Amino acid sequence: MSVVTYATKTGGYWVLDRIEPSETTREALDALPGGIVVAFLAVRLLRGGPPEWVAGAAVVAVAHRTDSILLAMVAGVGVLLAVRHVLA
Repeated sequence: MSVVTYATKTGGYWVLDRIEPSETTREALDALPGGIVVAFLAVRLLRGGPPEWVAGAAVVAVAHRTDSILLAMVAGVGVLLAVRHVLA
C-alpha cells in the first residue's frame, strides 16, 4: 500500500511538472489536505462523546491561533488523551 501511495504522489508531481494548472485547480489542490483531514475526523467527532468534543474544540482553537494544521492535530491528540485519562 505504501508503494502505491508513493507512486501516486510521485506521479502527481510528475504530471503537474508537465502541465500548468489553472488558478482554480491550484487552489483546490492547496485546500485538499485539510479537507481530507476534516472528512475523516468529522464522523469520529460526531459519533464521539465529551472527550472528542473537547479535543475538537482544542484543534479549532489552536488552528485559529497558529495557522498550523500539524500543531493543531498534535494539540487535539494531546487533549483527547488527557481528557480520556482524567475521565477513566
